[in-house]
Amino acid sequence: MNDETQDLEQYIDHPKWYGPSEGVMEQVRHSLLVDDASAITILIRSLHPADVAVIIENLSSDDRTRFIELVHDQLDPEILPEMYADVRAEILRHLSDEEIAEALVRLDSDDALSVLNELDEDHQKIVLQDLPEDQRLKLEQSLTYPEYSAGRLMQREMVVMRSNWTIQKTIDMLRAPKKSRFSFPETFYEIFIVSKDYKPVGKIALNSLFKYSENTTLQEIMDKDVKSIPLTMHQEDVGFLFRQYSFVTAPVVDYKGRLVGMITIDDVLTVMEEEATEDIMKLGGVGESDFHASTLNTTISRLRWLLVTFIDTLLASAVIYQFQGILEKKVALAILMPIVAAMGGNAGMQGVTVMVRALATHEFRTTRIWSIIGKELRVGLINGLVFASLLASIASFWFQDITLGLVLAAAMVFNIVWAALAGTGLPILLYRFGFDPAISSGPLLTTTTDVLGFAVFLGLATLVLG
Repeated sequence: MNDETQDLEQYIDHPKWYGPSEGVMEQVRHSLLVDDASAITILIRSLHPADVAVIIENLSSDDRTRFIELVHDQLDPEILPEMYADVRAEILRHLSDEEIAEALVRLDSDDALSVLNELDEDHQKIVLQDLPEDQRLKLEQSLTYPEYSAGRLMQREMVVMRSNWTIQKTIDMLRAPKKSRFSFPETFYEIFIVSKDYKPVGKIALNSLFKYSENTTLQEIMDKDVKSIPLTMHQEDVGFLFRQYSFVTAPVVDYKGRLVGMITIDDVLTVMEEEATEDIMKLGGVGESDFHASTLNTTISRLRWLLVTFIDTLLASAVIYQFQGILEKKVALAILMPIVAAMGGNAGMQGVTVMVRALATHEFRTTRIWSIIGKELRVGLINGLVFASLLASIASFWFQDITLGLVLAAAMVFNIVWAALAGTGLPILLYRFGFDPAISSGPLLTTTTDVLGFAVFLGLATLVLG
């Protein structure tokens, strides 16, 4: 290993590039044990708010409470929007209304709203009363927009200019933001150009201001291809637009097309992570906040999904009960039948996973529905024939019964083909009827593959072997 490689590995492994090290975590835990607030303050002072959020998230519930009690007056408000929602809600319960209001004043409007969303309605009203009037009115209006909409995701602070302004006038305005109609954000990348009635007509990347002479007007250099986002658009659709068109920022407009805010890429990345996490968790039958939730909440969250599985197995057992006569005659059937159901269930979940992702990322188009289903049926048929041949050979050799092997093969082909059809069709059907395919497809698929798999296998066995 040469010196350059060793230097690179040291650079990659350096804890400051990848959040708080285990050493820092241990020092924080030790300081909590001895109530050393000054030591914790020194430890977190140089850390990024996101890294402090990681420290808090990785503490036990009791340690989080003690952490806030010791250093709550030293915490940067930017830590709050960096946390997972359930941890943030837990932290807010330990802060006074005045402390929450003080934190909101120091945050951008979109981050302030994400914190405010963790409070119940009565608590929100109390905290809002402690805010400056202009910020309070903005947040109150944002709370009227639908949950998970662009209106809840946007920030009010943005840079807005007129198309007839010169580059020199624009730079002067940027140096004196109090003269502008809107508050400027702490960080921005694009300037929005508006008409007299505040409808977005163009945008300019910030670096473009330094490419042209100071007398050039914004009209001459602005990009007129502006795709605005309606206030009521769902955040998942917002994420799709950013991915599709490689947006860095995008203007948000009201029902009259007037500019009311902007959405930035960092917020969209958070949304896309949340949406992807939600779908993955739902497919697994667990809550989206399962990792950081308390033991009781986690137990309750998983209990309902286990109940669905319990009911599914009861239905499958009821089907098996109907064929107890053939099972008593052919013990081999009891040994082999779980294979049919398991293979069908796994094949179906492959289809469900692909379709849920396609629906979530807008890759699915209704014009392709039959070609997609046709493809999945062909894949299911090929896989079914491959494993049917393999299993039939094993069963025939194992139990010295070719007929049993053929029955098993037929059931295997049927169940895998059905699983391919159901795994593709169920998410589409549920999506069409307004249900969440991620949360509903798995249980329905498992029920059908188990019940039908056992019914077909044992039914064929009764007809052929009984």
